[in-house]
Amino acid sequence: MYNIVYRDGGVCASEGFYADGVRAGLKPDNAHDMAFIYSENECEIASVFTTNKMYAAPIKHFKAKGDFKTNFVLINAKNANAMTGDAGIKDIDEILETLSIKYKEIKNPVMSSTGVIGVRLPKQKIIDGTTFFDLTNRNNKDAAKAIMTTDTFSKEIAYRVELKDGKSFNIGAMAKGAGMINPAMATMLCFITTDADVSKNVMQEILDEVTKTTFNAASVDGDTSTNDTVMLMSNAKSKVFNRDAFREALFRVMQFLALEIVRDGEGARKLVTYNITGAKNDKEAEIAAKALSNSLLVKTALFGEDPNWGRLASTVGASGVECSEETLKISFDNLCVYDRGELHFDTQMEEKASRVMQSQKFTISCDLGIADGNFKAYGCDLGYEYVKINADYRT
Repeated sequence: MYNIVYRDGGVCASEGFYADGVRAGLKPDNAHDMAFIYSENECEIASVFTTNKMYAAPIKHFKAKGDFKTNFVLINAKNANAMTGDAGIKDIDEILETLSIKYKEIKNPVMSSTGVIGVRLPKQKIIDGTTFFDLTNRNNKDAAKAIMTTDTFSKEIAYRVELKDGKSFNIGAMAKGAGMINPAMATMLCFITTDADVSKNVMQEILDEVTKTTFNAASVDGDTSTNDTVMLMSNAKSKVFNRDAFREALFRVMQFLALEIVRDGEGARKLVTYNITGAKNDKEAEIAAKALSNSLLVKTALFGEDPNWGRLASTVGASGVECSEETLKISFDNLCVYDRGELHFDTQMEEKASRVMQSQKFTISCDLGIADGNFKAYGCDLGYEYVKINADYRT
């Protein structure tokens, strides 16, 4: 048995971890735009990255290192360092080499970036910005702010995991993301720290498993970034580990952050869960759920608070999964509007369904009535503000 308790601290909640955000001049108005995470001990690190074949230089740089430990992550906003070729890799090498010379405590650092694609890093600004780092700071809130791009709020969470024998370990995280969100791995970044004494292989196995139902179940606009990254770092300072407790705590951390990213979708006002049940298998349920979360017609209906259940049925049918109008059942929260060929959608029912859609958070359920497959995906509406933000993104 175990108990998982919310606590403050974000990525600094785990013993031996430090973080801060600084102003390096990458963002206008002197905003926080560069962050670090530092551990007293070198860490095992598990990771999941984008499946976009145009993946960015920081991911190439990370993968080229092979099996390694680190105690430092440098993160910059405003520039993705993607589609920058060999020069983008060399820029990272120069920045990290300068950093390691400046701070002797730093071992084998890695870098992560987010922002505009196709532009070289403002290398000197980043190097100059590292002079503001204080590795003794536990300023998780400024770190979480610094990695934001079009986010309207920072995203962080932490838990203490208490085991039956009285021992405990911690896990904390921060993430960014609001647009270009259709993680297919893992623009989203997520950094998770823990002092649990967990091996790299076990950590990677659990991270891969949990990613499928958290970040990989989230969509804002159906676009997969060149930089999607999840890093999970363990310094083992607690000398404590329980696999079931660790998996549950990691799931809670990642699900919370995935939902926060969707809730903060550019211009979004609705956070919607798409609950598919009764599918031929779990994979077909996943396909149907993601088809709904990515559908532009469904997203615009959500924005207009229009309970157009026909769009839902059509999207499921077009997804290619086994389904039939004779077995399909559609509900808005607990309000069933279509039941295996029987129409419930009269004027009174439409008014009730519209009231459900006026909520900031609700569930659309589709029971395919075929077998036992199930999956939940998460999405949001799509409105005028999304178009405005992304039309002006580089300017």
